[in-house]
Amino acid sequence: MKSFYPILVLFISTIIFVSCNQSNQPENNDKAMKSDSITNPLLEEFNTPFHVAPFDKIKVEHYIPAIKAAIEAQNQEIQAIITNPEAPNFENTLVAFDNSGELLSRVSGVFDNLSSSMLTDEMKAITEEIIGLISNHSSSIYLNEKLFSRIKTVYDADQSSLNKEQHALLEKVYKKFVRGGTNLSGEQKDRFKAITEKLAKLTNTFGQNVLEETNAYQLVIDKVEDLSGLPESVIAAAAETGTELNMEGKWVFTLQKPSMIPFLQYADNRDLRKNIFTAYINRANNNNEFDNKSIIQEIIKLRQEKAKILGFNNNAEFILAENMAKTPDAVFELLNKLIPPALEMAK
Repeated sequence: MKSFYPILVLFISTIIFVSCNQSNQPENNDKAMKSDSITNPLLEEFNTPFHVAPFDKIKVEHYIPAIKAAIEAQNQEIQAIITNPEAPNFENTLVAFDNSGELLSRVSGVFDNLSSSMLTDEMKAITEEIIGLISNHSSSIYLNEKLFSRIKTVYDADQSSLNKEQHALLEKVYKKFVRGGTNLSGEQKDRFKAITEKLAKLTNTFGQNVLEETNAYQLVIDKVEDLSGLPESVIAAAAETGTELNMEGKWVFTLQKPSMIPFLQYADNRDLRKNIFTAYINRANNNNEFDNKSIIQEIIKLRQEKAKILGFNNNAEFILAENMAKTPDAVFELLNKLIPPALEMAK
């Protein structure tokens, strides 16, 4: 029972990431797939039910070559946009850009799902290199002056012929380039790129540390009375977990949501509920090799610097500029309205 949930989550997530990329692949994707697909299932068509990745065929050594091939495919797609002799317009620039990188999205989607849910030592060893490859590739796109010049030409032109969806895409892409540092120059652009790459690696390490501590925790119960309040299905799943961990006759609960949430919701034993909840909120905050406190400090510092390079006072302003609240003051105003009724309900 316990093992079913991670598989289900991974199955659904993978469909979201990869199944929509099976049709209408750009020509460059086809070339990349044909050149490497003999030995790399990540670059083949996923001829499986629902076009889910063939996990039984994928090996750790397939990921980096597949990522590199997918990056090269998108580079060719971007180059085709830049060198197009026709004047920039919505179709040959915005649509072409929006359609680029489908192969990379598919391959990285498979890797991201597995590395964030079933991280092995082998996967962990290649993650930093893959993060670096993708981060550098992303920066090379959003700092590409020739590409942005074409996008800006379309943005500055008469948009009256565009429908709502087209206008939204144009606005989104244009702002993403601006927020991606394309208007920066010289040392600022170099520093922005370095910060972006460093943040990508730090946030990945942060997530890995949380995952390590999530997987390490076990609440082992050997007294039937401590199961009071729990539904039979939850008890059965905990017993199955115990068997899988060579603890036959005991019930094991973990910090995985399908195990933890029903325990917090139904268990009568308050001390045990406190135990598992405290472990959950203190993941990567235990002064050990997986502690995230110093990483958080570095992330905050770099995000602040990045926001200021782009002309914002702080990272909160940078993030909220593209969200409904728009400003930190608006967020605090809403929170101050919510606090009194929330406290009253908690009592």
